[in-house]
Amino acid sequence: MPDQNRPLRKLGFLTIGLFDPANPAAGHESTLQVIELGERLGFDSAWLRHRHLQFGISSPVAVMAAASQRTSRIELGTAVTPLGWENPLRLAEDIATTDLLAGGRINPGLSVGEPMHWDTVKHELYPDSAGVENFSYARVERFARLVAGEPVRDFSGKQGVVEEFSNRVEPHSPGLRDRLWYGAASRKSAVWAGHNGFNLLSSSVIFPEAGEEPDFARIQQSQIRAYRDAAAASGQPQERTRVSQGLVVIPTDSASAAQREKYQQYVDERTPRTAAPQGPKRMLFARDLIGTSEQIAEQLFAHAGFQEVDEVAFALPFSFEHEDYVQILTDIATRLGPALGRSPAGAERA
Repeated sequence: MPDQNRPLRKLGFLTIGLFDPANPAAGHESTLQVIELGERLGFDSAWLRHRHLQFGISSPVAVMAAASQRTSRIELGTAVTPLGWENPLRLAEDIATTDLLAGGRINPGLSVGEPMHWDTVKHELYPDSAGVENFSYARVERFARLVAGEPVRDFSGKQGVVEEFSNRVEPHSPGLRDRLWYGAASRKSAVWAGHNGFNLLSSSVIFPEAGEEPDFARIQQSQIRAYRDAAAASGQPQERTRVSQGLVVIPTDSASAAQREKYQQYVDERTPRTAAPQGPKRMLFARDLIGTSEQIAEQLFAHAGFQEVDEVAFALPFSFEHEDYVQILTDIATRLGPALGRSPAGAERA
């Protein structure tokens, strides 16, 4: 097995939290149980995808708040919350409240841009202001300022007998600003995140530069390096330059024969999209990694993007059953993690 140059410091996972529209409570309960399992297995973090008008988690803040009351150690994050769907001030209030409930364990991951399928939702999302909404980086900058406790207005103080008003977002959660992440798929966004004091989430989707050879791992590596260069040039402290990689990994060590067959079919159906850039933006998808933990570890050590990080948030596959996620998470924690040099911290028997 290749030598590991950078020890894996933090082991996390990412889930979309699917549910049956006829019985959505069961899917949300499954997600909470998966997070509880992750803590017992010694994972450092659990991340939630954000899905609107789909059968996945539409309100990860609410799910994180619930999970915070059923766990005590594992960090909870979003990967990512698209701010085009959010009012930054209201989201800042909700995130800060949840962070306090969690004891400072929330890691909000953010992105900007028009909401997906914008023309189909703008009449409901912004009926009076769709034409003037700003979906640029300025939206996430505003959210960051609010989370940091910068003034919202000049007015503050007592009014009447009991009413007291603040000039900043309340509650304020100290340290939360340092735990903001930006989900960057392009070099431009990676550099922007570095310049502006965000941690970097790099996933299984990237956008190459014009004329750039479509090699996913090498492009991801170059984006991470560009991020770190930008952060250093801006004088960002080292603790504000964390980078996490999020590939899909499916270890099969303890999987049944039926599970292995299902997993392989899933990967086979998704692999063709990784052969060439997709769409007008030339989107590149990373290959799903399937096999024994030893086989996956060998592929990761050889992956140029993985070589740049010491944190991961491995993405769980879509549309699997609860027992499949139990098997995959258990193998990641007990076999793949150690193969990557990471022993479960405070793990209990699942």
